[in-house]
Amino acid sequence: MSEYTDAAQLSIENVLPLLVLEGAVVFPHTVISITLDDGNLHAAEAALKGDRHILLAVKRPDADASAELAAQLFPIAVIGRIEQSGVLPGGASGIIVRGLVRAELQDQVASEPAPSFRFVRRPDVVELTPALDQLMVEVRAVIDAVLALRPGMTQEIRNFVRSIEDPGHLADNTGYSPDYTLEERLELLATFDVTARLIKVREAYRQQLALLEVQHRLRQEVQDSSTRQQREFYLRQQLRAIQKELGEDDAEATELDDLREKLAAAQLPEATRKEADRELSRLSRINGSSPEYQMVRTYLEWLAELPWGVYTGKPIDMAFAREVLDADHYGLERVKERLLEYLAVKQRRAALGEDTGRAGREPILAFVGPPGVGKTSLGQSIARALGRTFVRMSLGGVRDEAELRGFRRTYIGSQPGRIIQELRRAGTADPVILLDEIDKIGSDYRGDPAAALLEVLDPEQNYTFTDHYLNLPFDLSKVLFLATANNWDTVPPALRDRMEVIELAGYVESEKLRIAETHLVPRQIQANGLRNEEVLVEEQALRAIINGYTREAGVRNLERNIGGVLRKVVRQITDTNHVAPPPVIVDGAFVRRSLGRQRFYNEAQERIDQPGVATGLVWTPVGGDIIFVEAVAVEGNRELKITGQLGDVMRESAEAALTYVRSRAQTLGIDPRFFETHAIHIHVPAGAVPKDGPSAGITIATALASAATGHLVREDIAMTGEIALRGRVLPIGGIKEKALGAHRAGIRTIILPRRNMAELDEMPDEIRAEMTFIPVDTLDEVLSVALRPDERATLGAILAAPRSEELLPSV
Repeated sequence: MSEYTDAAQLSIENVLPLLVLEGAVVFPHTVISITLDDGNLHAAEAALKGDRHILLAVKRPDADASAELAAQLFPIAVIGRIEQSGVLPGGASGIIVRGLVRAELQDQVASEPAPSFRFVRRPDVVELTPALDQLMVEVRAVIDAVLALRPGMTQEIRNFVRSIEDPGHLADNTGYSPDYTLEERLELLATFDVTARLIKVREAYRQQLALLEVQHRLRQEVQDSSTRQQREFYLRQQLRAIQKELGEDDAEATELDDLREKLAAAQLPEATRKEADRELSRLSRINGSSPEYQMVRTYLEWLAELPWGVYTGKPIDMAFAREVLDADHYGLERVKERLLEYLAVKQRRAALGEDTGRAGREPILAFVGPPGVGKTSLGQSIARALGRTFVRMSLGGVRDEAELRGFRRTYIGSQPGRIIQELRRAGTADPVILLDEIDKIGSDYRGDPAAALLEVLDPEQNYTFTDHYLNLPFDLSKVLFLATANNWDTVPPALRDRMEVIELAGYVESEKLRIAETHLVPRQIQANGLRNEEVLVEEQALRAIINGYTREAGVRNLERNIGGVLRKVVRQITDTNHVAPPPVIVDGAFVRRSLGRQRFYNEAQERIDQPGVATGLVWTPVGGDIIFVEAVAVEGNRELKITGQLGDVMRESAEAALTYVRSRAQTLGIDPRFFETHAIHIHVPAGAVPKDGPSAGITIATALASAATGHLVREDIAMTGEIALRGRVLPIGGIKEKALGAHRAGIRTIILPRRNMAELDEMPDEIRAEMTFIPVDTLDEVLSVALRPDERATLGAILAAPRSEELLPSV
């Protein structure tokens, strides 16, 4: 009797506990291990208490979890027998089940303690015929072919398949193939006719065999390719030898001739010509398929395409240069004057025939100033005035020296540095190259790019600049190098020594107004798709944007806000749908509706209503500004507390200021025991912003004196200067930027060290006319001006304190 008949005649009841499988299918004649969990533990226990028979049903992939269990299950299940139960190799509890025969589920009989279903056995339908025997032969053959192409399949597995004699067993054993989907397995389970089941298996494995044969062929082609390349190499060597004997030319020879012509046309220096000829001779002996061939060819192409001795600059026209600078930039008169001097020297040397040689090389100019003041555009204007190509190289974030000087040819994919690359793009050996953001160069283990610039920016060395890739000198002496920076202090000293600084301090309100009217508004009108007759921007609107929505040294944010207002104009015009709408008038009210609430206010009018607050001046990379220094004395010990993210230098200034005020306590009318019984707290607002530098010394001292004496500090005065323990006021830097920052904040009187007065010559005349500068030598002079007078005797003592010389009311 066959195994199928035995399974069909098992003496079991038509009701069995049911175990639900998710994503797995059990076939008859197969053994499977099932991990037990809370969902199927009770079903296994019920079967073990009985005759160990159990129904194994598959849950439909698209089943509704809220429906009855019978509706969630695939109707065809398998009756199985639990062979063993216990702990599986992975450590979890489980059972080992042998599939016996198919069964069709009927209705659910019970749900507790485990679901039980009534079923009808569905044994295989099989008719042993010669056609079935032939079909089994075909199935075994195609399965064996697939297993032969699959990596890792042992001979034992193939022998097992060949040993299966029962047709149903053969078909069901293939159901565990990883190539079947869950739907295909369920379709195979629901096929009761063995012949039909074997046909499905045969077709499925034929598809797998076709796919595996394609993959095998591709792998074989890859392996054959490497062998073929080696064979082609030897054949090409033989072919070249034959062509050489016959005097015939080939594609490589033609390519070499083209490269030879390019090198001949280039104006190569003598040393470069010799190196190019040597490399070209070596290239002719290298096989075209060799990686070295492509490396040498690329190197020669770089030599051929570089602008050796190609100069496009035109003679300098001073009138045209002045016209270009005035048209592109408003204000900046001292900067323009220095640039015109620079161009005049170049013109003079050219006229005297001294523009060649190292003696005729001019210094490298560096434009230093806050963002948005026109540093980059000045470089563009100079290039236009000289008729040269303008090249901008952004150095911000560059950390690898090889980016500037190139990679050596020993590395795969090496190429020249950015300087040589930019010269090839420019097509000329005398462009204007702007080294933008030179203060933001970094350095790490790959080298220091600033050190690579030392040779580039030194007029005594750059005429023999050697790129690592070219390994040949290239003359950079005719290149006009310019540099820009926001903070000159962060530039390495050796690099600073090679450049001449031209400082751009920023614009005042009147200059910003003219720049906006002349340049920014027309540019933004065009950028936003407007016509001049469609909008009229009034002067009061521009002043409202300058004073209420921007606080900067440059005009970048000003242009950004003008663009925001004009976009509102565009929206208003498109909403009206008029063919010829009347021009939109942009006034102060329109600006406020467009940009929202005012962002900046006149800070000088917001305080000072209690002692211990003084106004100082600071320099930042984006321009000058004002800060408030607050000092409070509270009863306690002799503690000095300093807050506001102050650096070491600023903390030392605070300690020096406190020591001086304590030393002048009697003169200031302060109780000598005041500092013994009070703790001092000094705070500089904007606590999230780091601050440092010595220039806040007199501001801190004034705030301390105000807190100790009870006198208010004048709110219309700002001050800057370093303090010494003897009370001397020492000079500091950034006076012009600080003065402009105070003017933007609405402060018109500034106390500054007397030795800084000479720097005010660079201030715009209109600013000097509006402001009062009070030079001082000692802190006593500062206190006599800064503290508000009243009837208390302490202020009289201050006013009576000796001073080095009379104050100057204004400068």
